[in-house]
Amino acid sequence: MCGIVGYVGQAGLGEKSVEVLLGGLKRLEYRGYDSAGVAIIDAEGTLGSRKKAGKLQVLVDDLEASPLTDGRTGIGHTRWATHGGPTDANAHPHLADDGKLALIHNGIIENFSELKAELLAEGVEFLSETDSEVAAHLVARAYRASGDLAEALRTVVNTLEGAFTLLVVHADQPGVVVGARRNSPLVIGLGDGENFLGSDVAAFVAHTRRAMSIGQDQLVTIRPDSVEVVDFDGAPVETTEFEVDWDASAAEKGGWSSFMAKEISEEPEAVANTLLGRVADGAVTLTDLDGVRDRLLTVDRVIVIACGTAAYAGILGKYAIEQWARVPVEVELAHEFRYRDPVLDERTLVVSISQSGETMDTLMAVKYAREQGAQVLSICNTQGSTIPRESDAVIYTHAGPEVAVASTKAFVAQGTALFLLGLHLATLRGTLSSEQIAEQVTDLQAIPDKISRVLESAERIRTLAGWMADTRSVLFLGRHVGYPIALEGALKLKELAYIHAEGFAAGELKHGPIALIEPGQIVFVIVPSPRDPRSLHPKVVSNIQEIRARGARVIAIAEEGDAAVLPFADEVLHIPLAAPLFESLLAVVPLHIFGMELAAAKGLDVDQPRNLAKSVTVE
Repeated sequence: MCGIVGYVGQAGLGEKSVEVLLGGLKRLEYRGYDSAGVAIIDAEGTLGSRKKAGKLQVLVDDLEASPLTDGRTGIGHTRWATHGGPTDANAHPHLADDGKLALIHNGIIENFSELKAELLAEGVEFLSETDSEVAAHLVARAYRASGDLAEALRTVVNTLEGAFTLLVVHADQPGVVVGARRNSPLVIGLGDGENFLGSDVAAFVAHTRRAMSIGQDQLVTIRPDSVEVVDFDGAPVETTEFEVDWDASAAEKGGWSSFMAKEISEEPEAVANTLLGRVADGAVTLTDLDGVRDRLLTVDRVIVIACGTAAYAGILGKYAIEQWARVPVEVELAHEFRYRDPVLDERTLVVSISQSGETMDTLMAVKYAREQGAQVLSICNTQGSTIPRESDAVIYTHAGPEVAVASTKAFVAQGTALFLLGLHLATLRGTLSSEQIAEQVTDLQAIPDKISRVLESAERIRTLAGWMADTRSVLFLGRHVGYPIALEGALKLKELAYIHAEGFAAGELKHGPIALIEPGQIVFVIVPSPRDPRSLHPKVVSNIQEIRARGARVIAIAEEGDAAVLPFADEVLHIPLAAPLFESLLAVVPLHIFGMELAAAKGLDVDQPRNLAKSVTVE
């Protein structure tokens, strides 16, 4: 989950390592913000390093007060602590070989204990509690034997177990950064007389939009004028270049109070861009799935695998795919999936959902599904990431970078992609007529404008959140597609405001959770449309009456014109009319805003909640 960046540049570009590294780390800080550090080789061939516990700004302030000598070769790291607490000593880079070698690491080295014991027996002194420092000393030992940094790192990675991305530099080899990856992200940035490495493209998008991904168990050496990729056996590997479809400004706040505020404001655009080029003339066209068309026709079961917010989007997909394509759908938490020995075959479609494309639990589930012969389709927001490359096909969401740790626009984009998949399957299988498909497409195309209308209520929600700054517990109720929205609303309060919050299927209320209701208890209720002939609207209104009778304070999210709910709710947040399935994309927006505003009212950092990082790249 840590953020890493590497840089090499030629002499004519000036000495800019500090600028590149700190700029990249700033855009990667969402991946971890317990500590940060840089290592730079200057023009004299001297390696200098600086690292500090705390957020990146602590390091920036320290470098401004006491600058490092700049250079044209460097690596930088922002940490989410795993082995060892967030201290200066445990921060990266870790040094070895008498301070001439620096190494940074993302992931967990599972066999570090026995490797450390081996080094201790040789007299190596450790300055940190991390598994990462073990790798630094191993590479230093291998470098002393070979005199070649890439060969030294290749030797070491073949002894490591676990998930890792490693970047290493050595004062004896200025102009060289070597990286290796296994089950952890690494992307190459291609410049003119300079090259880059990063956890994702945000690390270097301010300097170049040309990029290449490297695959599992591969090692890369970058110099100012060359990039070489080999596998862990040393055999050359062919790579494919791609262009990043957003620029650095997309990863900046742009005047917003927080990245989360900016990203919530981008929810209409996230939906619109996910639809772009995929719906026209009342039909859905997913050319990305052309290569798996025949296999999709044979599917008799769909399993959605995801974690957290993405799993809740998956439940939306379950309702849509079953209703439209008439295929049974299960939604599984990715971290539980492969451990229960699920039944899979070639007629099973496994749909993985991950904003980053690097979620370790989901990645391992994807690999397991493919090993069992299932067909795997990924829904992802990040080009060049690992999960799409491990899948048979991918639907990219085109939501743009999401920097705030708690997902908002990713959720609505993932839901949109799943709706497109459901309509695509219905078209292939003939379970909906062309007229029915066209009706759904028309309704879906109207959602971005309707989300924009919901955003106009942000000030009212901010006021509501301000009144509740001392709230200690909030419950969320919903039925049908309102249920995953209730789960998502509760998760946002847990992540952002650090208070007890639970989401329930409203029908489950009488089976136990109603015992939680006491006078003053805040309950959000997602009210289904009364216009749907199969609507659960009367039952949900009955739920509201039950909890009001026990003293709860009810905040209802209901469609415009729903008069039946007004007498029973303390507050009603209205959303525009939409098709029942698509109303979920509208109902979630007030909950995103509420979670953000309640956290802000409590004086908390909405972009970087405690103990969390954006991309969970360890199991």
